[in-house]
Order: sequence, then C-alpha cells, then structure tokens
Amino acid sequence: MGLKSIRLMSGEFIPEIGYGTYLEKDEECYQGVLNAILSGYRLIDTAEYYGNEEAVGRAIKDSKVDRKELFITTKIWNTHRGYKAAKEAFYESLEKLNLDYVDLLLIHWPANEKQFPDQSDEINYDTWRAFEELYRAGKVKSIGVSNFLKHHIYNIVRKTKLIPMVDQIELHPGCVNLDLIKYLNNKGIVIEAWSPLGRGELLNNEFVLSLAEKYNKTPAQILIKFILQLGAIPIVKSKRADRIAENLNFNGFKLSDEDMENLINLKISKEPKNPDEIDF
Repeated sequence: MGLKSIRLMSGEFIPEIGYGTYLEKDEECYQGVLNAILSGYRLIDTAEYYGNEEAVGRAIKDSKVDRKELFITTKIWNTHRGYKAAKEAFYESLEKLNLDYVDLLLIHWPANEKQFPDQSDEINYDTWRAFEELYRAGKVKSIGVSNFLKHHIYNIVRKTKLIPMVDQIELHPGCVNLDLIKYLNNKGIVIEAWSPLGRGELLNNEFVLSLAEKYNKTPAQILIKFILQLGAIPIVKSKRADRIAENLNFNGFKLSDEDMENLINLKISKEPKNPDEIDF
C-alpha cells in the first residue's frame, strides 16, 4: 500500500492519514487502534481528554510493530494550560501510553478572550514554553496546536523562533477556512483535519453519495480524498475493522476541480465550533 509521509519543520515525517480515537474507550479503543495498526495505519491520534491513552498504549504494544514505525500524537487538555500544568499533564500521558516519547504533542484548544480577558495570549504562550522544553529534551519529536486560528498562532510566532509544526483543525466539506489554510501553508505549518467525515453526517449527504457513485468509491473515501487534495492529513476512525482498512483505499482517483469547489461550499446542518467562543 505504501502510505506517503509529509516532512514537518522538526525534520520528522508524519503519515498522510491517521486513525483517531475520540469517543473510544477501553476495549473498543484498544481493538480499534490494534485493527488500525494491523491494517497499515501508522499515525495514531489520542488526547488526555479522551481518557483512552492506556488502551492506546496497550494496542501499540500488542501490535508488535516497531515503535519507530509509528507516529503517536496526544494533546494537553484545557484544564492543564500553562507551563507547569502542561508539563505535568504530558508526563502523566506518557506514563499512560507506556512510551518513552510521543511523536507529536498538541495544545488541544487555545485559551481565548471569552474565558480569559487580557490573559489568553499569555496563557497560550506559557503552555507553549513547556512544549518547547519537552521538544528540546527529546521527549516529544514535534510540537503543535489544535483548533488555533491565525491570531492565536501569530501571538506565539511573534515571541519565539520555534513555531507550531502542526495545526489540527475541524476540516470537512462545508467547513473549510481557506484563509486559515493559506496562512498555515505560508508558515510551513502542516494541517491535520479532525472530523473529516463531518461527524458522520456527510456519509449520508446526497451530494457526497452522488460522488461516491460517480467515482465508484465509498462516501468515506470521497471525503478522505477531499481532505488530501486540500493538502491536509485526515484523522479518521471507524468501529468496524473492514471500514478501518477500506478507508486506506483512497488512491487511484482524483476529485475534479468542480467537485472540490462544490464540496468546499457544501451546506451542512451542524455549525462548526468557533475556538474564540468555546467556554470549556
């Protein structure tokens, strides 16, 4: 199959597609990650908030795949923002994963002015300082952010030479921030897409179904290809072993420019989360 990889600013290589574990717990998570690795996934995405890092760690160990072949991501949750709390949370995650290092560490959500008037930028940078230290110590191979908009990133970039290497954002048809994508591309920040299947809603979308028939692919494969053609890394998941493997079959076709444009402008029912409006 031979998945491609993308070079990060750290010099590390990240696979072009990843397996996500949000809302997966215990045995379900363990089996999903194990199936994913055995199917060929090498990028596994978890987070402190998901409460499944121990299950992910067990699956990694039981897969018998060389650790160096895997790319493991976790994220620091909002309750552990700031230099000291972020470092402590990271080492707890590392212990739960039963790993010596993680390949990518992300700030899960930016602190915003709604929650922290006049302090949000300082809090985000204070968290980032902990990430920089973990990176330089070799405990993390690459560092980045999640759900950060342009102004959140700018307020880190202007204070440090070690800028985020990844931004994981909500990205799927009907939720495409072209301005943010252009900014990230210009900065050399690799984009990961969470919820590339539109939280499952888009699998039954009439237009997506018509494209699946047109290209003789599954709706999920159409949505994955859409993300890849935008130049981003889709983080996908499924509870079924056959679908987990099937989602890797995204080569051999290309969406037309017209179809890409229509997917970008697709009308969806669920409003995307605005990082400047969250209160959790």
